[in-house]
Amino acid sequence: MRFLGQLIVTALALWVTALILPGMHLGDDSAPLLTQVLTIGAIALILALVTTIVRPILSLLALPITCLTLGLFQLVINTLMLLLTSWISAQFGLTLQFDSFWWALLAGIVIGVLSAIVEAVTGLGDGERREA
Repeated sequence: MRFLGQLIVTALALWVTALILPGMHLGDDSAPLLTQVLTIGAIALILALVTTIVRPILSLLALPITCLTLGLFQLVINTLMLLLTSWISAQFGLTLQFDSFWWALLAGIVIGVLSAIVEAVTGLGDGERREA
């Protein structure tokens, strides 16, 4: 259930970020609504898998530079995860494109902030069980 909640939060954050940032292109604007929703869901799934599999390895390898930059290098790692997701999505015929590295960096920041807000408000990404 936690994974599904996290997937929904990520999909919402991707969608809102694509609406806000002109340098991020998500899906085909002329496609039917159901196709757009499925595209965003598939890209969110790819991002979740990339984050789960690749990010820990990359974070471990980048630990010295992350310590040297007091954690700011994690923004670069987030950007690389988005760019890798963009490349993998293109292999499946899904559209997630950034005009430049800097748009991807800004998108990573916005997605992180939006995800934190949505998780705090809705509790969708929480791993804790709530008892009624």
